[in-house]
Amino acid sequence: MTLAGLSLRIVASRPLAALLNLLLLTLGLGAIGFVMLVSEHLDRAFERDLSGIDLVVGAKGSPMQLILAGVFQIDVPPGNVPLSEVEALQKHPMVGQLVPLSLGDSFRGHRIVGTTPDYLALLRLEVAEGEAGFAPMQALLGAGVARSTALVPGQRFVGEHGLAGGGHAHGDSPYTVTGILAPCGCVADRLVLTALESVWQVHEDATAVDDEDRRLLQAEREVTMALVRYRTPLAAVTLPRLVNATTSMQAAAPAVEVTRLARLLGAGTEVLRGVGLVLLLSAGLSVFIALWNALRERRADIAMLRLLGAPPARVAALMVAQALWLAMAASILGLLAAHGAFALLGSALAARQSLPISAWTWVGQEAWIPVLAALVAVLSALVPAIGAYRLDVARLLHP
Repeated sequence: MTLAGLSLRIVASRPLAALLNLLLLTLGLGAIGFVMLVSEHLDRAFERDLSGIDLVVGAKGSPMQLILAGVFQIDVPPGNVPLSEVEALQKHPMVGQLVPLSLGDSFRGHRIVGTTPDYLALLRLEVAEGEAGFAPMQALLGAGVARSTALVPGQRFVGEHGLAGGGHAHGDSPYTVTGILAPCGCVADRLVLTALESVWQVHEDATAVDDEDRRLLQAEREVTMALVRYRTPLAAVTLPRLVNATTSMQAAAPAVEVTRLARLLGAGTEVLRGVGLVLLLSAGLSVFIALWNALRERRADIAMLRLLGAPPARVAALMVAQALWLAMAASILGLLAAHGAFALLGSALAARQSLPISAWTWVGQEAWIPVLAALVAVLSALVPAIGAYRLDVARLLHP
């Protein structure tokens, strides 16, 4: 029998101990794998959704809230700002591009975002079906929205007041779907894009009582926030301070706020990583105890192997092979457990229209999981393997 086959037989002969060691190894590797997946996907989401956005300008309040609401569309914005101030900022020589956003309505839980065609260019979005219509009361659906609502170009729908859905329906102002965006794996997949004029028209139709009232509302038009790209690197130093000091708006730098957010999330991931390492150490100790006990209980069997011609190195390798079998099985189960937990997290986030997650996309860091499992296995089996190598066969056979 080969070394691999014999070691597998020995592991299977003690099923309870093998299952306990396998469970501890799987939990430890699964926890560490889950942390790797969360970290990698968050980094990708930040890099993807923040690409090309240097500054977010909106109502005064929490800068973090402004970034989460304006860039990632997972929070409620702090308020609205006058359209006149945004237009004045757009003319500033340090502003290379300004994309206004208006929020407030949703459709079946998907946010309706009023913006301009520049938003498509900013996020590098392409239309997969239909055309990019931005006339008033026309709508472009993100790939995820089209998939969940089954709407196609030419169909009409009615928005609801509020960002979470379930609010008052604007039945007198329906939207017409003109196109469906190609999947981008970004925030736009779960948005309904329309023109700024659409958002204004919906709310003016709902609140204006006569033509005079409508003219007053038009004169006081607002937007929720604006995404800004700098014209020169010098703008990063002067423009945020200028906005905060001389306007009623606040400027939030995505790079700064995301760093703060990553620091806050990092504490949780470090705790989970620490739990995984503790479980791995416990598993390593358990494997060591199991192999050491097996060495003590199977001395006669080892002596027989030596008599049959097995060299000491082969007997020592038998101990290591048993641990490696456990490590290999735990690596597979740990990776599956990590992706399963990540899939559950993705389902919870999808139900809240939050960050999109591809749970079964493998990341490069996961290649370290089998390496880590093998390292724990070899270290755990090292002392029992040395004991098997040094076993005095003559003394066992002639007590």
